[in-house]
Amino acid sequence: MLGFQPYETFQLLIETGGVDRTNTLLIAACDAYARRGKPTAPEMEQFEALAGRLFPIASANARAKGAAILGRAEVLSPALERLVVDNIGEDLNTFLSGARELSETTLIDIIARYEVSSAALIAARPDLSNVVLAKLFQMNSRKVYRALAANTAIAPRGAYLSALARSAQMDHLVAEALARRDDFDTALLAPAFFDLSDDHRIKVIQAFANRETPAAPIKKTIEQLTVANAELTKALMKLFSENRRPEVTRLLSQITGLDEVRCGQIAHDVTGASLFVILRAFGCSAYDGLKVLIHATSHDSERSKALADFATLFGNVSPDAMAYLMSAWRGEVNLLELAKPQHKPFSEQPVRRPARTLAPAHNPVVDQAIEALARIGVRRAS
Repeated sequence: MLGFQPYETFQLLIETGGVDRTNTLLIAACDAYARRGKPTAPEMEQFEALAGRLFPIASANARAKGAAILGRAEVLSPALERLVVDNIGEDLNTFLSGARELSETTLIDIIARYEVSSAALIAARPDLSNVVLAKLFQMNSRKVYRALAANTAIAPRGAYLSALARSAQMDHLVAEALARRDDFDTALLAPAFFDLSDDHRIKVIQAFANRETPAAPIKKTIEQLTVANAELTKALMKLFSENRRPEVTRLLSQITGLDEVRCGQIAHDVTGASLFVILRAFGCSAYDGLKVLIHATSHDSERSKALADFATLFGNVSPDAMAYLMSAWRGEVNLLELAKPQHKPFSEQPVRRPARTLAPAHNPVVDQAIEALARIGVRRAS
């Protein structure tokens, strides 16, 4: 069989050779099968019978070595996969990473053992069935969910979308993995906003562009303060220009209803992303909002580009959308409502095109804001 002694000879050697010879035969047979390439159906059937006799009576070391060799084979039947998994020992994760194909039964059996490291490797595979995915999503493991979040072969829809969005609220690494994906609605990462990197915070805001959002509970509070909009921007600009961020924290806490810790994060966020949310939610225009952001942010050589990006966002993101994002920070909304068709982003809007063709350093809204600050003489860096 398989290029060397016939099956009957193996049977005779097993019966008369003892453990040492069994060990040798097991390793030799596994090596021959692994080198075979794609075996025929009769060859696989014969090897299954042979391996089924050899593995139980070989020593532990020989079983592990034989299983490791067998795991490198191009094609394994479910029965052979089971022999590998049951005997490979510490090399199981290597097998899971390298195997081209694995049967659903084998994967489910491994998941049932609740070995988190092995389950996480399975979660990263591109060939998972719905049954296997359902088992993985039932596991209460951050490591598994991080692998699922990074696996672009898994479409984030339905129950999977809900599970990933909930996990992102509890694990910033899951949130970062989802933010890197092009097929995930980053608006659902609003509760994890402050755990995300600077670029991904902007992605969350951009996900609300040209989008109808459900009514935000915080909207009534904001409406009561909009009459003092001009006074608000003046106060914030003055406080940021004098680097009085603790006072900014107290002011934001009074007007937003957010807790003081969250307001402190906003006040000290030198990227300006979270402050943009507040300013736009209260209806600030690009002209007034940028005057505040210039003092609140620290972009150095990239300041013009960052401010141009914010100018575009002022045009594309509605106050209602940012009010909804603030309500998400307060845990007052069910973000999965955004997955409904009526709350999906509008199709490509022509309003976005000028922002792509306009050089950041020559955005007129940015230039106007900077010129206004120059005139009033309060352009002190924060």
